[in-house]
Amino acid sequence: MDKPKFVYVTYIATTPEKLWDALSNPEVTRRYWGNRTNASDWKVGSSWQHRDVDNPSLVDIVGKVVESVPPRRLVLTWAYPADELNEEAHSRVTFEIEPFGNMVRLTVTHDEFKLGSDMFPRISRGWPIVLSGMKTLLETGTSLAKLDRRDGWPRE
Repeated sequence: MDKPKFVYVTYIATTPEKLWDALSNPEVTRRYWGNRTNASDWKVGSSWQHRDVDNPSLVDIVGKVVESVPPRRLVLTWAYPADELNEEAHSRVTFEIEPFGNMVRLTVTHDEFKLGSDMFPRISRGWPIVLSGMKTLLETGTSLAKLDRRDGWPRE
């Protein structure tokens, strides 16, 4: 059985630099990612955490930076905190940022899921919400309705 793969492509009226900032700057991620930030120095080999803004000790996802080529490509491992030391339980997320006319093409590929993990169905619901929120923020300067874990954020 092949491992599942999630691929999402969107076009955003922004620059590669602003899109990179939206992925890596905690002050920007908190505005579209359900009151969460992505915290790291974004250097290859560094750890990263997806954590709550109000309570930074509440961490949803952890991983390592596999590749970092600002503002073109970012590759991360992705796991629940309980699986941080079990690399077999890590999946991988690749963000590819390409200029496309006066906009940017963003391709997000999330793959390498552990068979039987609940991660694939969860990210399949979550990524479209997150990426739509990021696109709206970058194009309009305002975020979608404030989404957080208390307001219907997908947790299935």
